[in-house]
Amino acid sequence: MLSHKKSLDILRKTNALLEGHFILSSGLHSSKYIQCAKLLSYPSKAEKICKSLAFKIKKNFRKFDLILAPAIGGIVIGYEIGRILKKETIFCERVKGKFTLRRGFKIKKGSKVIIIEDVITTGKSSMECVKLIKKSNAILVGFATIIDRSTKKTLKIRKKIISHLKIEVPTYKSNKIPKELDSIPISIPGSRFIK
Repeated sequence: MLSHKKSLDILRKTNALLEGHFILSSGLHSSKYIQCAKLLSYPSKAEKICKSLAFKIKKNFRKFDLILAPAIGGIVIGYEIGRILKKETIFCERVKGKFTLRRGFKIKKGSKVIIIEDVITTGKSSMECVKLIKKSNAILVGFATIIDRSTKKTLKIRKKIISHLKIEVPTYKSNKIPKELDSIPISIPGSRFIK
């Protein structure tokens, strides 16, 4: 298993973890920005982290049948964990704003399912996946993610989350930015438009 330090080194070297002054998609300011897609552009480095997460999943979730990943962030992670653990892996995608199973994917009645994501912040996407599991009369076993950056205040998930790393990402409203952060030029990363 990778140490916390080695994992952070990999995230920094692949630019999956940036430090500076960022405006997040929520509109909040932060000194850290996480973009796992950057990690996935280096398969040999991503494989090390996925193997470590797979080890933790195997240890904590002894029996499960299926991995469900929310598109787009969870697709590659779900696939890689499924490959390592030799488990069927499917993904859901948004249609008119709601997660849906497409492409002939099905969740069998009574099957035991794990939801895997790249990053969990509030757990909103994961909880939308839970609806698909319930609708299929299947059983939610648990949640797994490369990075858990949730806080008790923001998290919608009430079950335990298995993560490769737990990273604190402090956020601030624009009128409460600390002086040391306010002195750094702002970057607006990500794929969502900020108003």
